[in-house]
Amino acid sequence: MSIVGRRVTVKVPATSANLGPGFDTLGMALSFYDELEVQVSADSKVVVEVNGEGAGEVPTDETNLVAKTIHFVFKKFGQPLPGLRLKAHNIIPHGRGMGSSGAAVVSGIKAAQGLLEGIVEISNQQLLEMATELEGHPDNVAPALFGGLTIAWEDERGPHHKKLFVHRGVSPLELVPTHKMSTALARSLQPESVSHGDAVFNVSRSALLIAALTQSPELMMSATEDRLHQDYRASAMPETEAVIQLMRSHGHAAVVSGAGPSVLVLASDPFERIAAAKLAAEKYPQWRALLLAVDFKGATVVVHQEESASGGE
Repeated sequence: MSIVGRRVTVKVPATSANLGPGFDTLGMALSFYDELEVQVSADSKVVVEVNGEGAGEVPTDETNLVAKTIHFVFKKFGQPLPGLRLKAHNIIPHGRGMGSSGAAVVSGIKAAQGLLEGIVEISNQQLLEMATELEGHPDNVAPALFGGLTIAWEDERGPHHKKLFVHRGVSPLELVPTHKMSTALARSLQPESVSHGDAVFNVSRSALLIAALTQSPELMMSATEDRLHQDYRASAMPETEAVIQLMRSHGHAAVVSGAGPSVLVLASDPFERIAAAKLAAEKYPQWRALLLAVDFKGATVVVHQEESASGGE
């Protein structure tokens, strides 16, 4: 079965991992989306067009992360590698702690799933396994794939996730600076071991955070306390730390978004979120404030009718 001319469109949400105490475990999908169009061409070339975030910075050939991911999936299922025409419409900031690399991986996997529809059936578990293999850990790719609030973990059988629905009062605010942060650098600042007291502290707060996000948003301030990673990373992100302290001193549950440097505020209702956004605008006007919703769908792919290889939008 030839797939030359087949075209798919993919939409993938931004994510925020950790959410304070849930280090490498909790993640949430946000209503802020990268979009991708992929069409199979008759030749063997890979051509990538990038609009928005990453334009002029990321590769536009077969070394592009999305293209490499599509090829990875095809190889995984023993399918011949096709020529590809990709158009990426990116709005998720790169290097800001909003899951841009995870979104790229998930974009490629979902695109491959759509291109192989009717040839190879790919399960949700296989999607998660491939995304985790490429990204290195499942805390960002799980919510990007499946939406909502996700608990991710790994065992001898591989990665797993549990999707939860967030209380309708929870109102995310993402505060995004102009500067970037290296995830590798952020991770290198953490100690290899922590005290028993700090471990117990985070276990209690992580459990409490699940309750706050799903049932009791009024508990969000206590639930977002952390001793495992944020304090250790603060020295590399002094402005991020200052924003968090400003927010929390005014009663807003602020945490480092992913590896930073963005800050996620988990407001307990829309009015509190507006107050937090106004506070940020007054004190840190150079930071961008994104008033977002929790995305409950996760990544989506639409397979279009096959058309000529020169077709598309």
